[in-house]
Amino acid sequence: MIALTPVSLDDREDLLHFEQENRAFFESQVTARPAGYHSPAGIQAAVERALREAQEDLGYQYLIRDAQSRLIGRINLSHVRRAHFFSAELGYRIAQRACGQGHASAAVRQVLDLAFGPLGLQRLEAHARATNPASVRVLQRCGFVQFGRSRRSMELQGVWHDRLYFERHREATS
Repeated sequence: MIALTPVSLDDREDLLHFEQENRAFFESQVTARPAGYHSPAGIQAAVERALREAQEDLGYQYLIRDAQSRLIGRINLSHVRRAHFFSAELGYRIAQRACGQGHASAAVRQVLDLAFGPLGLQRLEAHARATNPASVRVLQRCGFVQFGRSRRSMELQGVWHDRLYFERHREATS
């Protein structure tokens, strides 16, 4: 059982610990955040930016907490586009100690309910490295369909990777 909560200023200490504890793991999987991000001032700025983006309807960041309210991940909807598209990009990261337990799939399902419900979006996009089968499975399990592949489009630790592109549409209602 997990819960999603919108990021708030009260979460700064938890976020700092989460990001510092998982920094090496995340940097082995995705592009690294700037060094200053992993400091109290960096987290403060990131939270303020997240709050501003939500207020301006540009993006929404949520924390993923387990049944004991421990922060185990983050999930976000970024690059929200309203006019003509009603779309956003989905991204998520799960703490190393919490991987492989179904938390990412549960979080994606919950954020789909928010995106296609109260946020009124019609389409979400997501991407994953072709060499990250766990993330690909999460997206497929949650109804995302692959629509493209870019070759050698992401460099990570000196190695170029292909990326797979996925989409999920709001189910049509009659």
